[in-house]
Amino acid sequence: MAIPSNASLLDKYLRLSQGNKVQVEYIWIDNNTLRSKSRTLDYFVNRVEEIPEWYDDGQEKHDEIILRPVALYHDPFRPTRDKTNKLVLCDTYLPDGTPHPTNYRYHCHRIMNTYDHHAPWFGMEQEYLLIDPQKEKPLGWPQHGFPEPQGKYYCGVGADKIFGRDIVEAHYRACLYAGIRIGGANVEVCPSQFEFQVGPCPGITMGDELWMARYLLERVGETFGVGVTFHPKPVQGDWNGAGCHTNYSTKAMRQQDDGLATMEDAIERMSLRHFEHIAVYGEDNDLRLTGHHETGHIGAFSYGIANRGASIRIPRHVAKQGKGYMEDRRPASNVDPYRVTSIIVESSLSPIPSSLFH
Repeated sequence: MAIPSNASLLDKYLRLSQGNKVQVEYIWIDNNTLRSKSRTLDYFVNRVEEIPEWYDDGQEKHDEIILRPVALYHDPFRPTRDKTNKLVLCDTYLPDGTPHPTNYRYHCHRIMNTYDHHAPWFGMEQEYLLIDPQKEKPLGWPQHGFPEPQGKYYCGVGADKIFGRDIVEAHYRACLYAGIRIGGANVEVCPSQFEFQVGPCPGITMGDELWMARYLLERVGETFGVGVTFHPKPVQGDWNGAGCHTNYSTKAMRQQDDGLATMEDAIERMSLRHFEHIAVYGEDNDLRLTGHHETGHIGAFSYGIANRGASIRIPRHVAKQGKGYMEDRRPASNVDPYRVTSIIVESSLSPIPSSLFH
């Protein structure tokens, strides 16, 4: 592993009393990039509505960007016994009050409110690769050449197979402390590739929690001196790419006896907008969706039961029970989850325009 940062030196300062002050880390998304900065408050907070708006006047051509708090979490990097310090996820707005052009949460929130009576739920499987910044190669890979072919790494055990498990464990616990609905984590197919799952989350909270989980992962990586890449094909060649498989269901799919039929109707609707989905399913996704390495081809829509090579997969146990959820396997690891969840809900639940029948 890469050399850790001075975490032990920092720890003795984090044990110092902070008096009656509260540290709040403002986090926002700037064109699919996470940014953050800190602020001290003179009062304890329990609800996101108690956090004041702030602003960013850094990289943008606009005078400033308004940061509007929307989701509140406990801060695992500044822990206290009573979880005083907070992380706050923010929406971004321009000075005139209009949403920032890359504020995809704004549109997602409107969509989720429109279809709230369908109770859409999501679970997202975030794959990523750890990077050794000194070698500029995946963590644990030899300086020259490649490791053994993939096969033995998936859910593997042992120092000859697993590189970076400490980071996975630290991230998992940080998510639990923060209040993220992390469902699990596992080693993936490519060496030093991992996955964590977030969900089930209703509506807009899916995007909120995945972005916050990504933030926590990046921060944990800082502590260990290890980089994280969400590129969908970080290593060229005969290695699996990285996706963000998105599990989706509505109340009817989960509960009705004809849930499977409802699912198949939704899949048919989604198939009519395949290329619209692909347009928001991540940059460089064409390098991943080749029809190989457990993917469907980017140029064709398909679905099937227990088929990992399909665009959308219905798990075998769901088909047997006749209700449950579907898995959209097309989204890349670098997607904006607000865009993914928005288009899935729109495509599967909105009326089909007559033009799509021709």
